[in-house]
Amino acid sequence: MSRPIPLWVAALYSLASIASYIVYAVDKSAARANRRRVPERSLLLLGLVCGWPGAIVAQQLLRHKTQKVSFRRAFWVSVVVNLAVFAALTTPMLAVIVDGAVAAGG
Repeated sequence: MSRPIPLWVAALYSLASIASYIVYAVDKSAARANRRRVPERSLLLLGLVCGWPGAIVAQQLLRHKTQKVSFRRAFWVSVVVNLAVFAALTTPMLAVIVDGAVAAGG
């Protein structure tokens, strides 16, 4: 049995996704206008911290950051890392480990 997912988690993913979409749009606009771009590291970090759903939507709708293989590879690694952390935090095994640590400590 898994733990219920708190509402704040859904809010975090939603807000981070909106922020990611906006930053991708700003970067796409900068690319077209030959202005200073958003560093790829920043785009990847936004995806890693729960913004990857919005980044995927932006990539597809804006047709942005879809050609560079090294970026796409790093992006999908960040998605997998985010999902692995999410799964670890919401599975019963983590609850057993945390409960065991709390019981042992006090």
